[in-house]
This record gives sequence, C-alpha cells and structure tokens, in this order.
Amino acid sequence: MKIKPYGDTSNDGKVQLSFTLPIKIGALGMEAAKQLGKQMGLIDPSVVSMEAIGENFSFYIVYGSVTHQIDLSLLKVAEITTPTFDKEAVEKLIADHFDRDLVFIGASTGTDAHTVGIDAIMNMKGYAGHYGLERYAGIKAYNLGSQVPNEVFIREAKRLHADVLLISQTVTQKDVHLKNMVELVELLEAEHMRNDVILVCGGARISHELAKELGYDAGFGPGKFAEDVASFAVLELIRKKNKTKK
Repeated sequence: MKIKPYGDTSNDGKVQLSFTLPIKIGALGMEAAKQLGKQMGLIDPSVVSMEAIGENFSFYIVYGSVTHQIDLSLLKVAEITTPTFDKEAVEKLIADHFDRDLVFIGASTGTDAHTVGIDAIMNMKGYAGHYGLERYAGIKAYNLGSQVPNEVFIREAKRLHADVLLISQTVTQKDVHLKNMVELVELLEAEHMRNDVILVCGGARISHELAKELGYDAGFGPGKFAEDVASFAVLELIRKKNKTKK
C-alpha cells in the first residue's frame, strides 16, 4: 500500500514545514522561506505564517505539496509489543507477583529543565485523565524533578533500591539528549547496576528504536501515559523474576 501526505483531499501530497531564519521579519524573509521550500522539493510553496522572534530572527510556516509517496509494505518499525493494562490491572499484576511495593524513580536528567513529561507519568494527578504512578497501589514513585545530574540520579536509585528508572528528555539541541542518555547507561554499567533495573526513557523525540540502540529497555514517545510505562515495566520485572527462578 502506497500513501502520500493528506491535506485537503486524499493523497494530495499537501505538507507544511516550519523553520527559523537569521533575518528580520519582512518581505525578504518571506521570499527566502518560499525559495527554501522550492529547493526542498515543495510544489507551489507559500508562506502561510511568519513571526518575529528577535531583532534579526524570524519564524516561518510554509505550505506546499510533494510528489513523494511511501510504500508501507516496505517499512520495518521497532515498537513495544507488550500489552498496555489499565491502572487496576497493573495493580493486580503487582499484587499477584510481588510481596512488596515496586520502586520507580523518575527525573529530567542532565541540563533538561522541562518537567511536563515526567510529571505526567509520575505525579498523582497524571495527565488528560490518566493517573500518574504516585496513585498506583503497589508502586512507590519518586519524582526527582529537573536538571538532575546522572550521578545524582544513580545515587538516589541506589539509596531507594529502585526497580525502574524513568528519564525524560525534552531538550534536544545539538543532540545533548543523546549524549546524556548514553552517559547514564555507561554510569550504570560502571556501577554494575544496569542489569538490576528496568531503564526507560521518554520524550517528544524519543522512539523505542532509538532507546534500544542506546542501551535502554524501552522508549516512549508522544501520546503515551503512565499505564503504558507501568505495564511495560511491571511485565519486564515479572519476566526477570521468573527467569531468575529457572
């Protein structure tokens, strides 16, 4: 099955893209944005929105069409295959398989100061009607907040005897999130802790494929909630527990 982007009608190839230019807002910047759209292969590009974001910087949204199409049958996608249970089902899994509370700790690590993502997963109120891990029976959830150095995060994981480590990465300029994520894995390995925990990362630009490549057990991108993370982590802990028994 081959598909093209959808805008006004099916497979019309309509797309929009946005970018910033180091030029003040005005007719020259608009024309530059339009010409960039043409060079990127857009058919009949037009600037539908522009905004000044500084004395010599401006932001543009360009609308146009592409001829490219994708054959879905040729794509291979790395995705989490474990099922997602609701809060009550996760709590029952924990009660049935463990005689103690499971410890989850989370943070926005490194220089990342954004807490919306980790708060949505960890905090009791959760997000969009999806309760956070603090509300789950059988889970002790510790949200360490933002800008937590990896060394501090690991120290707290050891002190709290954590079962699951959750990190959120929002700041991605110059791939700082990749460097920070790799450093965390390396530090865990140096402390001989990597095999003792379930390591999960999340963020707007995080995919399961990327997470696995960097040495994580799973990665959760946009549209995921506490029950997605909890279901995966608890099932992995059960799997590890059963494997140890053999």
